[in-house]
Amino acid sequence: MRVTPTAIAGVLVIEPEVFADERGFFFESFNARAFAEATGVAATFVQDNHSRSVRNTLRGLHYQIRQPQGKLVRVAAGEVFDVVVDLRRSSPTFGRWVGEHLSAENRKMMWIPAGLAHGFSVLSEYADFLYKTTDYWAPQHERTLLWNDAEIAIAWPLAGEPVLAARDRAGKRLSEAEVYD
Repeated sequence: MRVTPTAIAGVLVIEPEVFADERGFFFESFNARAFAEATGVAATFVQDNHSRSVRNTLRGLHYQIRQPQGKLVRVAAGEVFDVVVDLRRSSPTFGRWVGEHLSAENRKMMWIPAGLAHGFSVLSEYADFLYKTTDYWAPQHERTLLWNDAEIAIAWPLAGEPVLAARDRAGKRLSEAEVYD
């Protein structure tokens, strides 16, 4: 597995070793020992999630102010532009974002430590998005950062207005959002 750090401390792009031949391919999408050795992260995952979204759907930017979740994310079908925003006030990259194209074809994954907001936009006809989390979903602690906050200025590769859930339309600007110390 190849691990590439991003401009935000702790956020990693992970490319698994893929074994392909005329029959198709095989890769190990997660192995706790190999993940810890390659990333230095000893994560314990407690929940696996799978979402399917249609083209131009934008989900996020979500985080849990209590019971924050580390996430290992990947795409099983289609392609997304995956984004994280640093919400750790003590971080030198507070309020900054990084994005990565994740697809079934490139098989890239992203490790997102706790303390960051996460979201993605669907670039293909549909996308199956998989993520492992280090803590359970706690709806009472879930918060949403406004996806198009001008202060953050995420360069979403959108074709027109995105398809949004009501909670994503009602997200808070960074200046108003609850953040981590």
